[in-house]
Amino acid sequence: MSLHTDQVASVLRRAIQQVLSRGLNDPRVQGLISVTQVQVSDDLADATVSVSVLPAERGELTLHGLRHAARHIRTEVGKAVRMRRLPRFSFRLDESLKKEAQIIAAINEAIRSDERRRGGRENPSSEESET
Repeated sequence: MSLHTDQVASVLRRAIQQVLSRGLNDPRVQGLISVTQVQVSDDLADATVSVSVLPAERGELTLHGLRHAARHIRTEVGKAVRMRRLPRFSFRLDESLKKEAQIIAAINEAIRSDERRRGGRENPSSEESET
């Protein structure tokens, strides 16, 4: 991507996040929605908006609502952003935060398991010096 498309993507990401922060009048769109990335095509005709939804169980339903509201979101973004031609938005669910949380949980579980296996004997020499 060129510098110009990167700048457009950044401006669109902030504007879309603002629209979503104000809320949509759609019961399917619930939870904490974060715009994680916007990828704009070189001709600025299309933009792929990656969103993260918490709680994760609401992700698919929220994504369905966002896709249905894409034209409304585009209209609202157009009011905030001055561009000759605003790209069409397509939404996709960003699973990277969910995967990251799973990896962190697995690491924490491995640490706890290792501590249980050692039986809390982290540094036996320090216990002897205290007596």
